[in-house]
Amino acid sequence: MTGRPLVVGDPAPGFELLDHLERPVRLADFADRWVLLWWYPKACTGG
Repeated sequence: MTGRPLVVGDPAPGFELLDHLERPVRLADFADRWVLLWWYPKACTGG
């Protein structure tokens, strides 16, 4: 990370998350493919 916010057109930094079955999924697993990231910022929070 360069210390600056991402802007449209920047490549996404590499990361790993768990899928709905608790299996690790890395962004690198989808190299050379389009990827849509969808999240709910307040999901699983008390607010």
